[in-house]
Amino acid sequence: MSTGPGAASAPAPNPYNSSHTHDSSHTPDSPNAPDSRKSADAPRAPRKASMFSSLRIRNYRLFFLGQVVSNTGTWMQRIAQDWLVLSLTGSSAAVGITTALQFLPMLLFGLYGGVLVDRLPKRPALLVTQSSMALTGLALAALTLTGHVQVWHVYLAAFAVGLATVVDNPARQSFVSEMVGPKQLQNAVSLNSANFQSARLIGPAVAGVMITGVGTGWAFLANGLSFVAPIAGLLLMRARELHVVERAPRGKGQLREGLRYVAGRPDLIWPIVLVGFIGTFGFNFPVWLSAYADDIFHAGAGGYSLFNTVMAIGSLIGALLAARRGTARMRVLIAAAAAFGTLEVVAALAPSYWLFALLMAPIGVFGLTVNVTANTAVQMATDPAMRGRVMALFMMVFVGGTPLGAPVVGWVTDAYGARTGFALGGAISLTAAVTIGLALARVGGLRLAVGWHHGHPRVRFVPREAREGLATAA
Repeated sequence: MSTGPGAASAPAPNPYNSSHTHDSSHTPDSPNAPDSRKSADAPRAPRKASMFSSLRIRNYRLFFLGQVVSNTGTWMQRIAQDWLVLSLTGSSAAVGITTALQFLPMLLFGLYGGVLVDRLPKRPALLVTQSSMALTGLALAALTLTGHVQVWHVYLAAFAVGLATVVDNPARQSFVSEMVGPKQLQNAVSLNSANFQSARLIGPAVAGVMITGVGTGWAFLANGLSFVAPIAGLLLMRARELHVVERAPRGKGQLREGLRYVAGRPDLIWPIVLVGFIGTFGFNFPVWLSAYADDIFHAGAGGYSLFNTVMAIGSLIGALLAARRGTARMRVLIAAAAAFGTLEVVAALAPSYWLFALLMAPIGVFGLTVNVTANTAVQMATDPAMRGRVMALFMMVFVGGTPLGAPVVGWVTDAYGARTGFALGGAISLTAAVTIGLALARVGGLRLAVGWHHGHPRVRFVPREAREGLATAA
């Protein structure tokens, strides 16, 4: 089992600051203390790490490059899939059903996928899941290009991809630590998100051109062929350079063991609950953006592609900013979630096409910040032997809630309009952020303080004990 600085078996961090604290037992006055200048300089070292430091590792570099190609194809298929369903049915609810079917397996089987990932070697498991998703994309391409595609074919393909994702998602999440080790985990997780969002810039743009120029079938074909890159990257990796992690032996009660582990850790359960609410109600962009492009602004597939591209620009910025941060702080998570929900409500009321499009950028920044910060905080606080099960739970509530939220949001959008559906998702996300922020503050012994600082209003959390001490002294 790989251990070292930042190892996941460390004690639970403060809910509002998950960074590891410097050992205060070695003070300059201690007879066993090192030179005071060295101890003073030591905590600053991690901040000097390069934004792209994890790419120096060959195995991770191969993984990263393969994912660039594959993620581009994935985004092309997402755009083509949503637009094909809307073209076949004319219903936003049908788009929501497609999205729900893709994430339903994660909701039903996600925890069992995590148990399998903790038992299996990650690289062979990823070879199987990536190959199966490639075959699904090629099958959908064949049906569409031959003119035989029906909406139930798209539903079936979405469900098949979801089944592969049950194992693929936690395997990819936990395999990162095996490639880079604990010291580079924060950087690698952030770069993975930057990778995904970079592909999100290219994929929707190319998909928009292909859909309007030659049809959706070619986008599905491109996605199927794109999996050659990650499969080749996995095959070219050097097994001896991976960080060995002890796999969980086959046994009874491993699923319950994972749930008990999370239930006893407030620093794990509250971020997971928060991303569950936001993933279920705040991330239904296929439903909202297709409806805005088609019904509100009458911009067609090009407008839908533009909205996704602008959001991807914001998400890429958010990912790169996360890569520069040395720690995953809970206060950043709560603030980003609140800003994300607020901006969705504002965007829902945007009167013009270009204003709506521009608002997609900050929504992307804060949405990505929520994702990366929660992901990193949970991974860093989890024991490596439990990481597959914990990350499966994380992904289950983040993307597995979509089968519950997407049809409801799609129905609200069809019945009451895209603006109402979008505003409702933002309001729920904002409410969840505020509620869970207050819960985390209570767990951490903090309270909300509102006041003035240099002539400006200031809202922050302060230790509850400090307030009580002042009251007693008075």
